Amino acid sequence: MELYNKLLQNNREWVERMISSDPKYFSKLAEGQKPPLLWIGCADSRVPANEIIGAPPGEVFVHRNIANMVVNTDMNMLSVLDYAVSILNVQHVIVCGHYGCGGIKAAMSNQQFGLIDNWIRHIKDVYRFHQKELDDIHDIGKRESRFIELNIIEQVYNLGKTSIIQNSWSESKSPFIHGWVYDIRNGLIKDLEVTVNENNDLLKIYQFETGAVK
Repeated sequence: MELYNKLLQNNREWVERMISSDPKYFSKLAEGQKPPLLWIGCADSRVPANEIIGAPPGEVFVHRNIANMVVNTDMNMLSVLDYAVSILNVQHVIVCGHYGCGGIKAAMSNQQFGLIDNWIRHIKDVYRFHQKELDDIHDIGKRESRFIELNIIEQVYNLGKTSIIQNSWSESKSPFIHGWVYDIRNGLIKDLEVTVNENNDLLKIYQFETGAVK
């Protein structure tokens, strides 16, 4: 209970700091949100979305799961994406993974972990897509890091394959989708230089015809 009570005390102290710097801080937040950014990241506790990019509350809409995956049957992720794009009109979506990702490590092994094996299977599929490149990397640490990067890149394109994103592109040419990787060892973000914002960035087979289904 000591940790539990400490969390509540931390909250009260944080509120006091915010009010001391701006008496209207919370009343302004309560008026609503209009974040310019959707963050799809890993659930890892060491990668807090707002903090590592220096963004205050109200600027980042966040979805997190194991290994920052974009799975086309994940209604949680799709609901967040649809709300962010169709209602909040975010201008950028960032898929941010991180080096040292436990989900990636698990996907590289043959160990069973339980229910999460069904989620990890999607990560293993990314390895299959890039098996030759990854198998040619003999240093396990370097192979893992490259797998992490390739997984992020695949999730950027998986977002582009959704009807939610493509319908938005047909209307406004937004949002831009970017892939980043965060290095826990030094706190720095690496831009993987994969950015998509139109259907032509996808293979033809994934491109929907213009216009949303009514």
